[in-house]
Amino acid sequence: MAESRRAPTGSASIETGSGVPPRRGGAFAEHAPVLVVIAVGGAIGAEARYGLSLLMPTRPGRFPWGTFTENVLGCLVIGVLMVLITEVWAAHRLVRPFLGVGLLGGFTTFSTYAVDTRGLLESGAVVTAFVYLAGTLLCALLAVLTGATAARILFLRKEIHMVQEER
Repeated sequence: MAESRRAPTGSASIETGSGVPPRRGGAFAEHAPVLVVIAVGGAIGAEARYGLSLLMPTRPGRFPWGTFTENVLGCLVIGVLMVLITEVWAAHRLVRPFLGVGLLGGFTTFSTYAVDTRGLLESGAVVTAFVYLAGTLLCALLAVLTGATAARILFLRKEIHMVQEER
């Protein structure tokens, strides 16, 4: 007969029947690989963002092309990635957290987008601020759509033709 032990508040109950004590740190141990790949991906993405910011520095009162490029390019890639790992490949469970949350989360920078907008407003470049604010949002959304559509055309087209040939 299985013995039931009460788990600490907020945890699921633990069933033991072998006399072996329940494993400690289960939640962390279970999620550790995901946290590690997110951290590694985030570090790589942040380094790539830093490199792009060195190539495309933003001058005060000027349109922040570096941040704009990082965010739009990151959104394009996330559109492609989501199609690849949800519709094309049976991806390993760590691919999405590594690439989507870690790498692209570290590469894109919507917090800098907000800071850049504020900086433009404070410098008196009100029109540039609102063009940047609306333009980034619009271009980022269009980039996700473009990336997803392009991935479907490029990677699922072959499957569509194969199904049509079978008929």
